[in-house]
Amino acid sequence: MPASAVRRAAESPIKVASVPGRGLPLDTILKGDCVAAMDALPDRSVDAIFADPPYNLQLEGALHRPDQSKVDACDDHWDQFDSFAAYDAFTRAWLLAARRVLKPSGSIWVIGSYHNIFRVGAIMQDLGFWMLNDIIWRKANPMPNFRGRRFQNAHETLIWASRSQDAKSYTFNYDAMKAANDDVQMRSDWLFAICNGAERLKDADGGKVHPTQKPEALLARVILSSTKPGDVVLDPFFGTGTTGAVAKRTGRHFIGIEREQAYIDAANARIAAVEPMGRPLLDVMTGKRAEPRIAFGALLEAGLVKAGDVLTDAKGRHSAIIRADGTIFANGLAGSIHRIGAHVQGLEACNGWTFWHTGRDRQCIDTLRAAMRERLAEAG
Repeated sequence: MPASAVRRAAESPIKVASVPGRGLPLDTILKGDCVAAMDALPDRSVDAIFADPPYNLQLEGALHRPDQSKVDACDDHWDQFDSFAAYDAFTRAWLLAARRVLKPSGSIWVIGSYHNIFRVGAIMQDLGFWMLNDIIWRKANPMPNFRGRRFQNAHETLIWASRSQDAKSYTFNYDAMKAANDDVQMRSDWLFAICNGAERLKDADGGKVHPTQKPEALLARVILSSTKPGDVVLDPFFGTGTTGAVAKRTGRHFIGIEREQAYIDAANARIAAVEPMGRPLLDVMTGKRAEPRIAFGALLEAGLVKAGDVLTDAKGRHSAIIRADGTIFANGLAGSIHRIGAHVQGLEACNGWTFWHTGRDRQCIDTLRAAMRERLAEAG
């Protein structure tokens, strides 16, 4: 795409029908150029972005198998650019638009091959995105290298990034990913088959509707790992709607942007047939690190304990008095529940939340903290 075409697309306004109270065209496919469409969205309005931009494959002529049959490769006009400079200008334009609409707590995924992902990654860093991971999608059934002049290209790369270096509140459902991986940390190399079989959309002649349709399993891991139910996922290169189908099934909203009417028609039909999961199936597993931090003094402020109350260990061998400032006092020393718990036992460290109990009913103070978290959740 020439640089002039990029400028014309960016200058071409797209009118967006908003959803009351959100200002966003939720669960809608916008037809047109991705930069112009994103420019019509409010600042900092989407929770996540998944982008599968043109790869600029630089194919030189048709590709044939050893039996001389033609390979159905991606040679569409939308993947062709006049030069690397033109591709870089296009990349910079859509990434700038994407960064503007991404919430400070949001994150962006970009997938690509060796043809483009390094150029895209460098531009992302230039624009202020902060790299979180590069994920290797290892294909279980990659296409052979028919010419036998290179290694078989068996993977693609996904870049996962936050909006900026100081964006610390992005979503990562660590505990859910670990549990799904048999209680082992999820690694950055993912094994999925390429899109084929019944999942592959075909036209009336039996050909592929889209040459680079991504498998739903890949998008499911992206969405389930980095968003929450109800979040808005933007896909500026929507294609045949894999992002929308997975978002709908998993209780997220989507906004798609696509130029080609044939892809839009296929995506709309595909997404209309998706049945959303019920809410109980969508609850995200969380661990201690995902829970809001509550200090012992907050229990005092909430009236769950009072100044002057006595705390004891489970067997009643040690005791301490709660003071008005949120510290506790025992054996001539005042300090935190952790420090004093360690002090009375003659230890270096202690988890005060599980050590101390209320003197009245020997209730562990950690249960009081859990009750306060429930209050906060209900208020939220």
